[in-house]
Order: sequence, then C-alpha cells, then structure tokens
Amino acid sequence: MVSIYWLIAFVVLVGIEAATMALTTIWFAGGAFVAFLLSLFGVSVEVQLAVFLVASFLLLFLTRPFASKFINTNTVKTNAESLVGREARVTARISNELGEGAAIVDGQEWTARTGEDGVVIDEGSMVRICSIQGVKLIVTALK
Repeated sequence: MVSIYWLIAFVVLVGIEAATMALTTIWFAGGAFVAFLLSLFGVSVEVQLAVFLVASFLLLFLTRPFASKFINTNTVKTNAESLVGREARVTARISNELGEGAAIVDGQEWTARTGEDGVVIDEGSMVRICSIQGVKLIVTALK
C-alpha cells in the first residue's frame, strides 16, 4: 500500500522538474523511486524513509555540480557579466600606476584598468574586456 504513495511522489516530483527544468526536485524523485523499489520488496516504512533521504541527498550532492554544467546552458548573461569578452573604446588613457582610465561600451562609460601593471593604453584605442572587478572593467589592448 505504501508503494503507491512513493510512486505518486515520484510522478509529482518528475512533473515539477519537467515543468521548471530548475534542477530542484529531480534528486528527490530519484530518492522516491528507490524507496518505491524497496516498498515492493516489503522493506519497513522506516527504512524506506531513511533510504529516501539518504538517496535524495546523495544524488543532490554527487550529481548536481555535474548536471548544472549541462542543464540550462542557454541562459543569457545579464548586466555586467554580459560585457566580458566584448570590445570597448578607451575614452581616457588607462594607467594602473596613475589610477586613471575609462572606456565606453554600449553607450556607458566605465572606469577601466589593465590586467597588468606597467601597461598604458591610450585614449581612442580598442580594448577587450577580460573581467569586471567591482565597478571597473579589466581590459587588454587589442592588437
């Protein structure tokens, strides 16, 4: 009789995961399936619950980092992180030693610094955005 509840839990959890694709309930669906199999063999409800919890959390901790790499890879980067890898025009000479420099990208001016000390990039040059640290673009000169 308990097996039907595990089966219902499995179907509901898989349905939620299919609707959201957010990697939130699939781990518990796996645990419910394992508990369902145990219930078919007449294992006690207490053991089923314990195995459900253990299996769910093992699946969560062991497979989530791997699965996250391959699921939702089409997410669009937003805000500042979408600028990394793009080109910008230097609007004020960039010098880390003097603590100066600015670049414009998408019509917005940012404070800019180079990734290496000692490198100076003149106004009007084109640069590639390597990363963003706080409100500063970290750039390299385009050749």
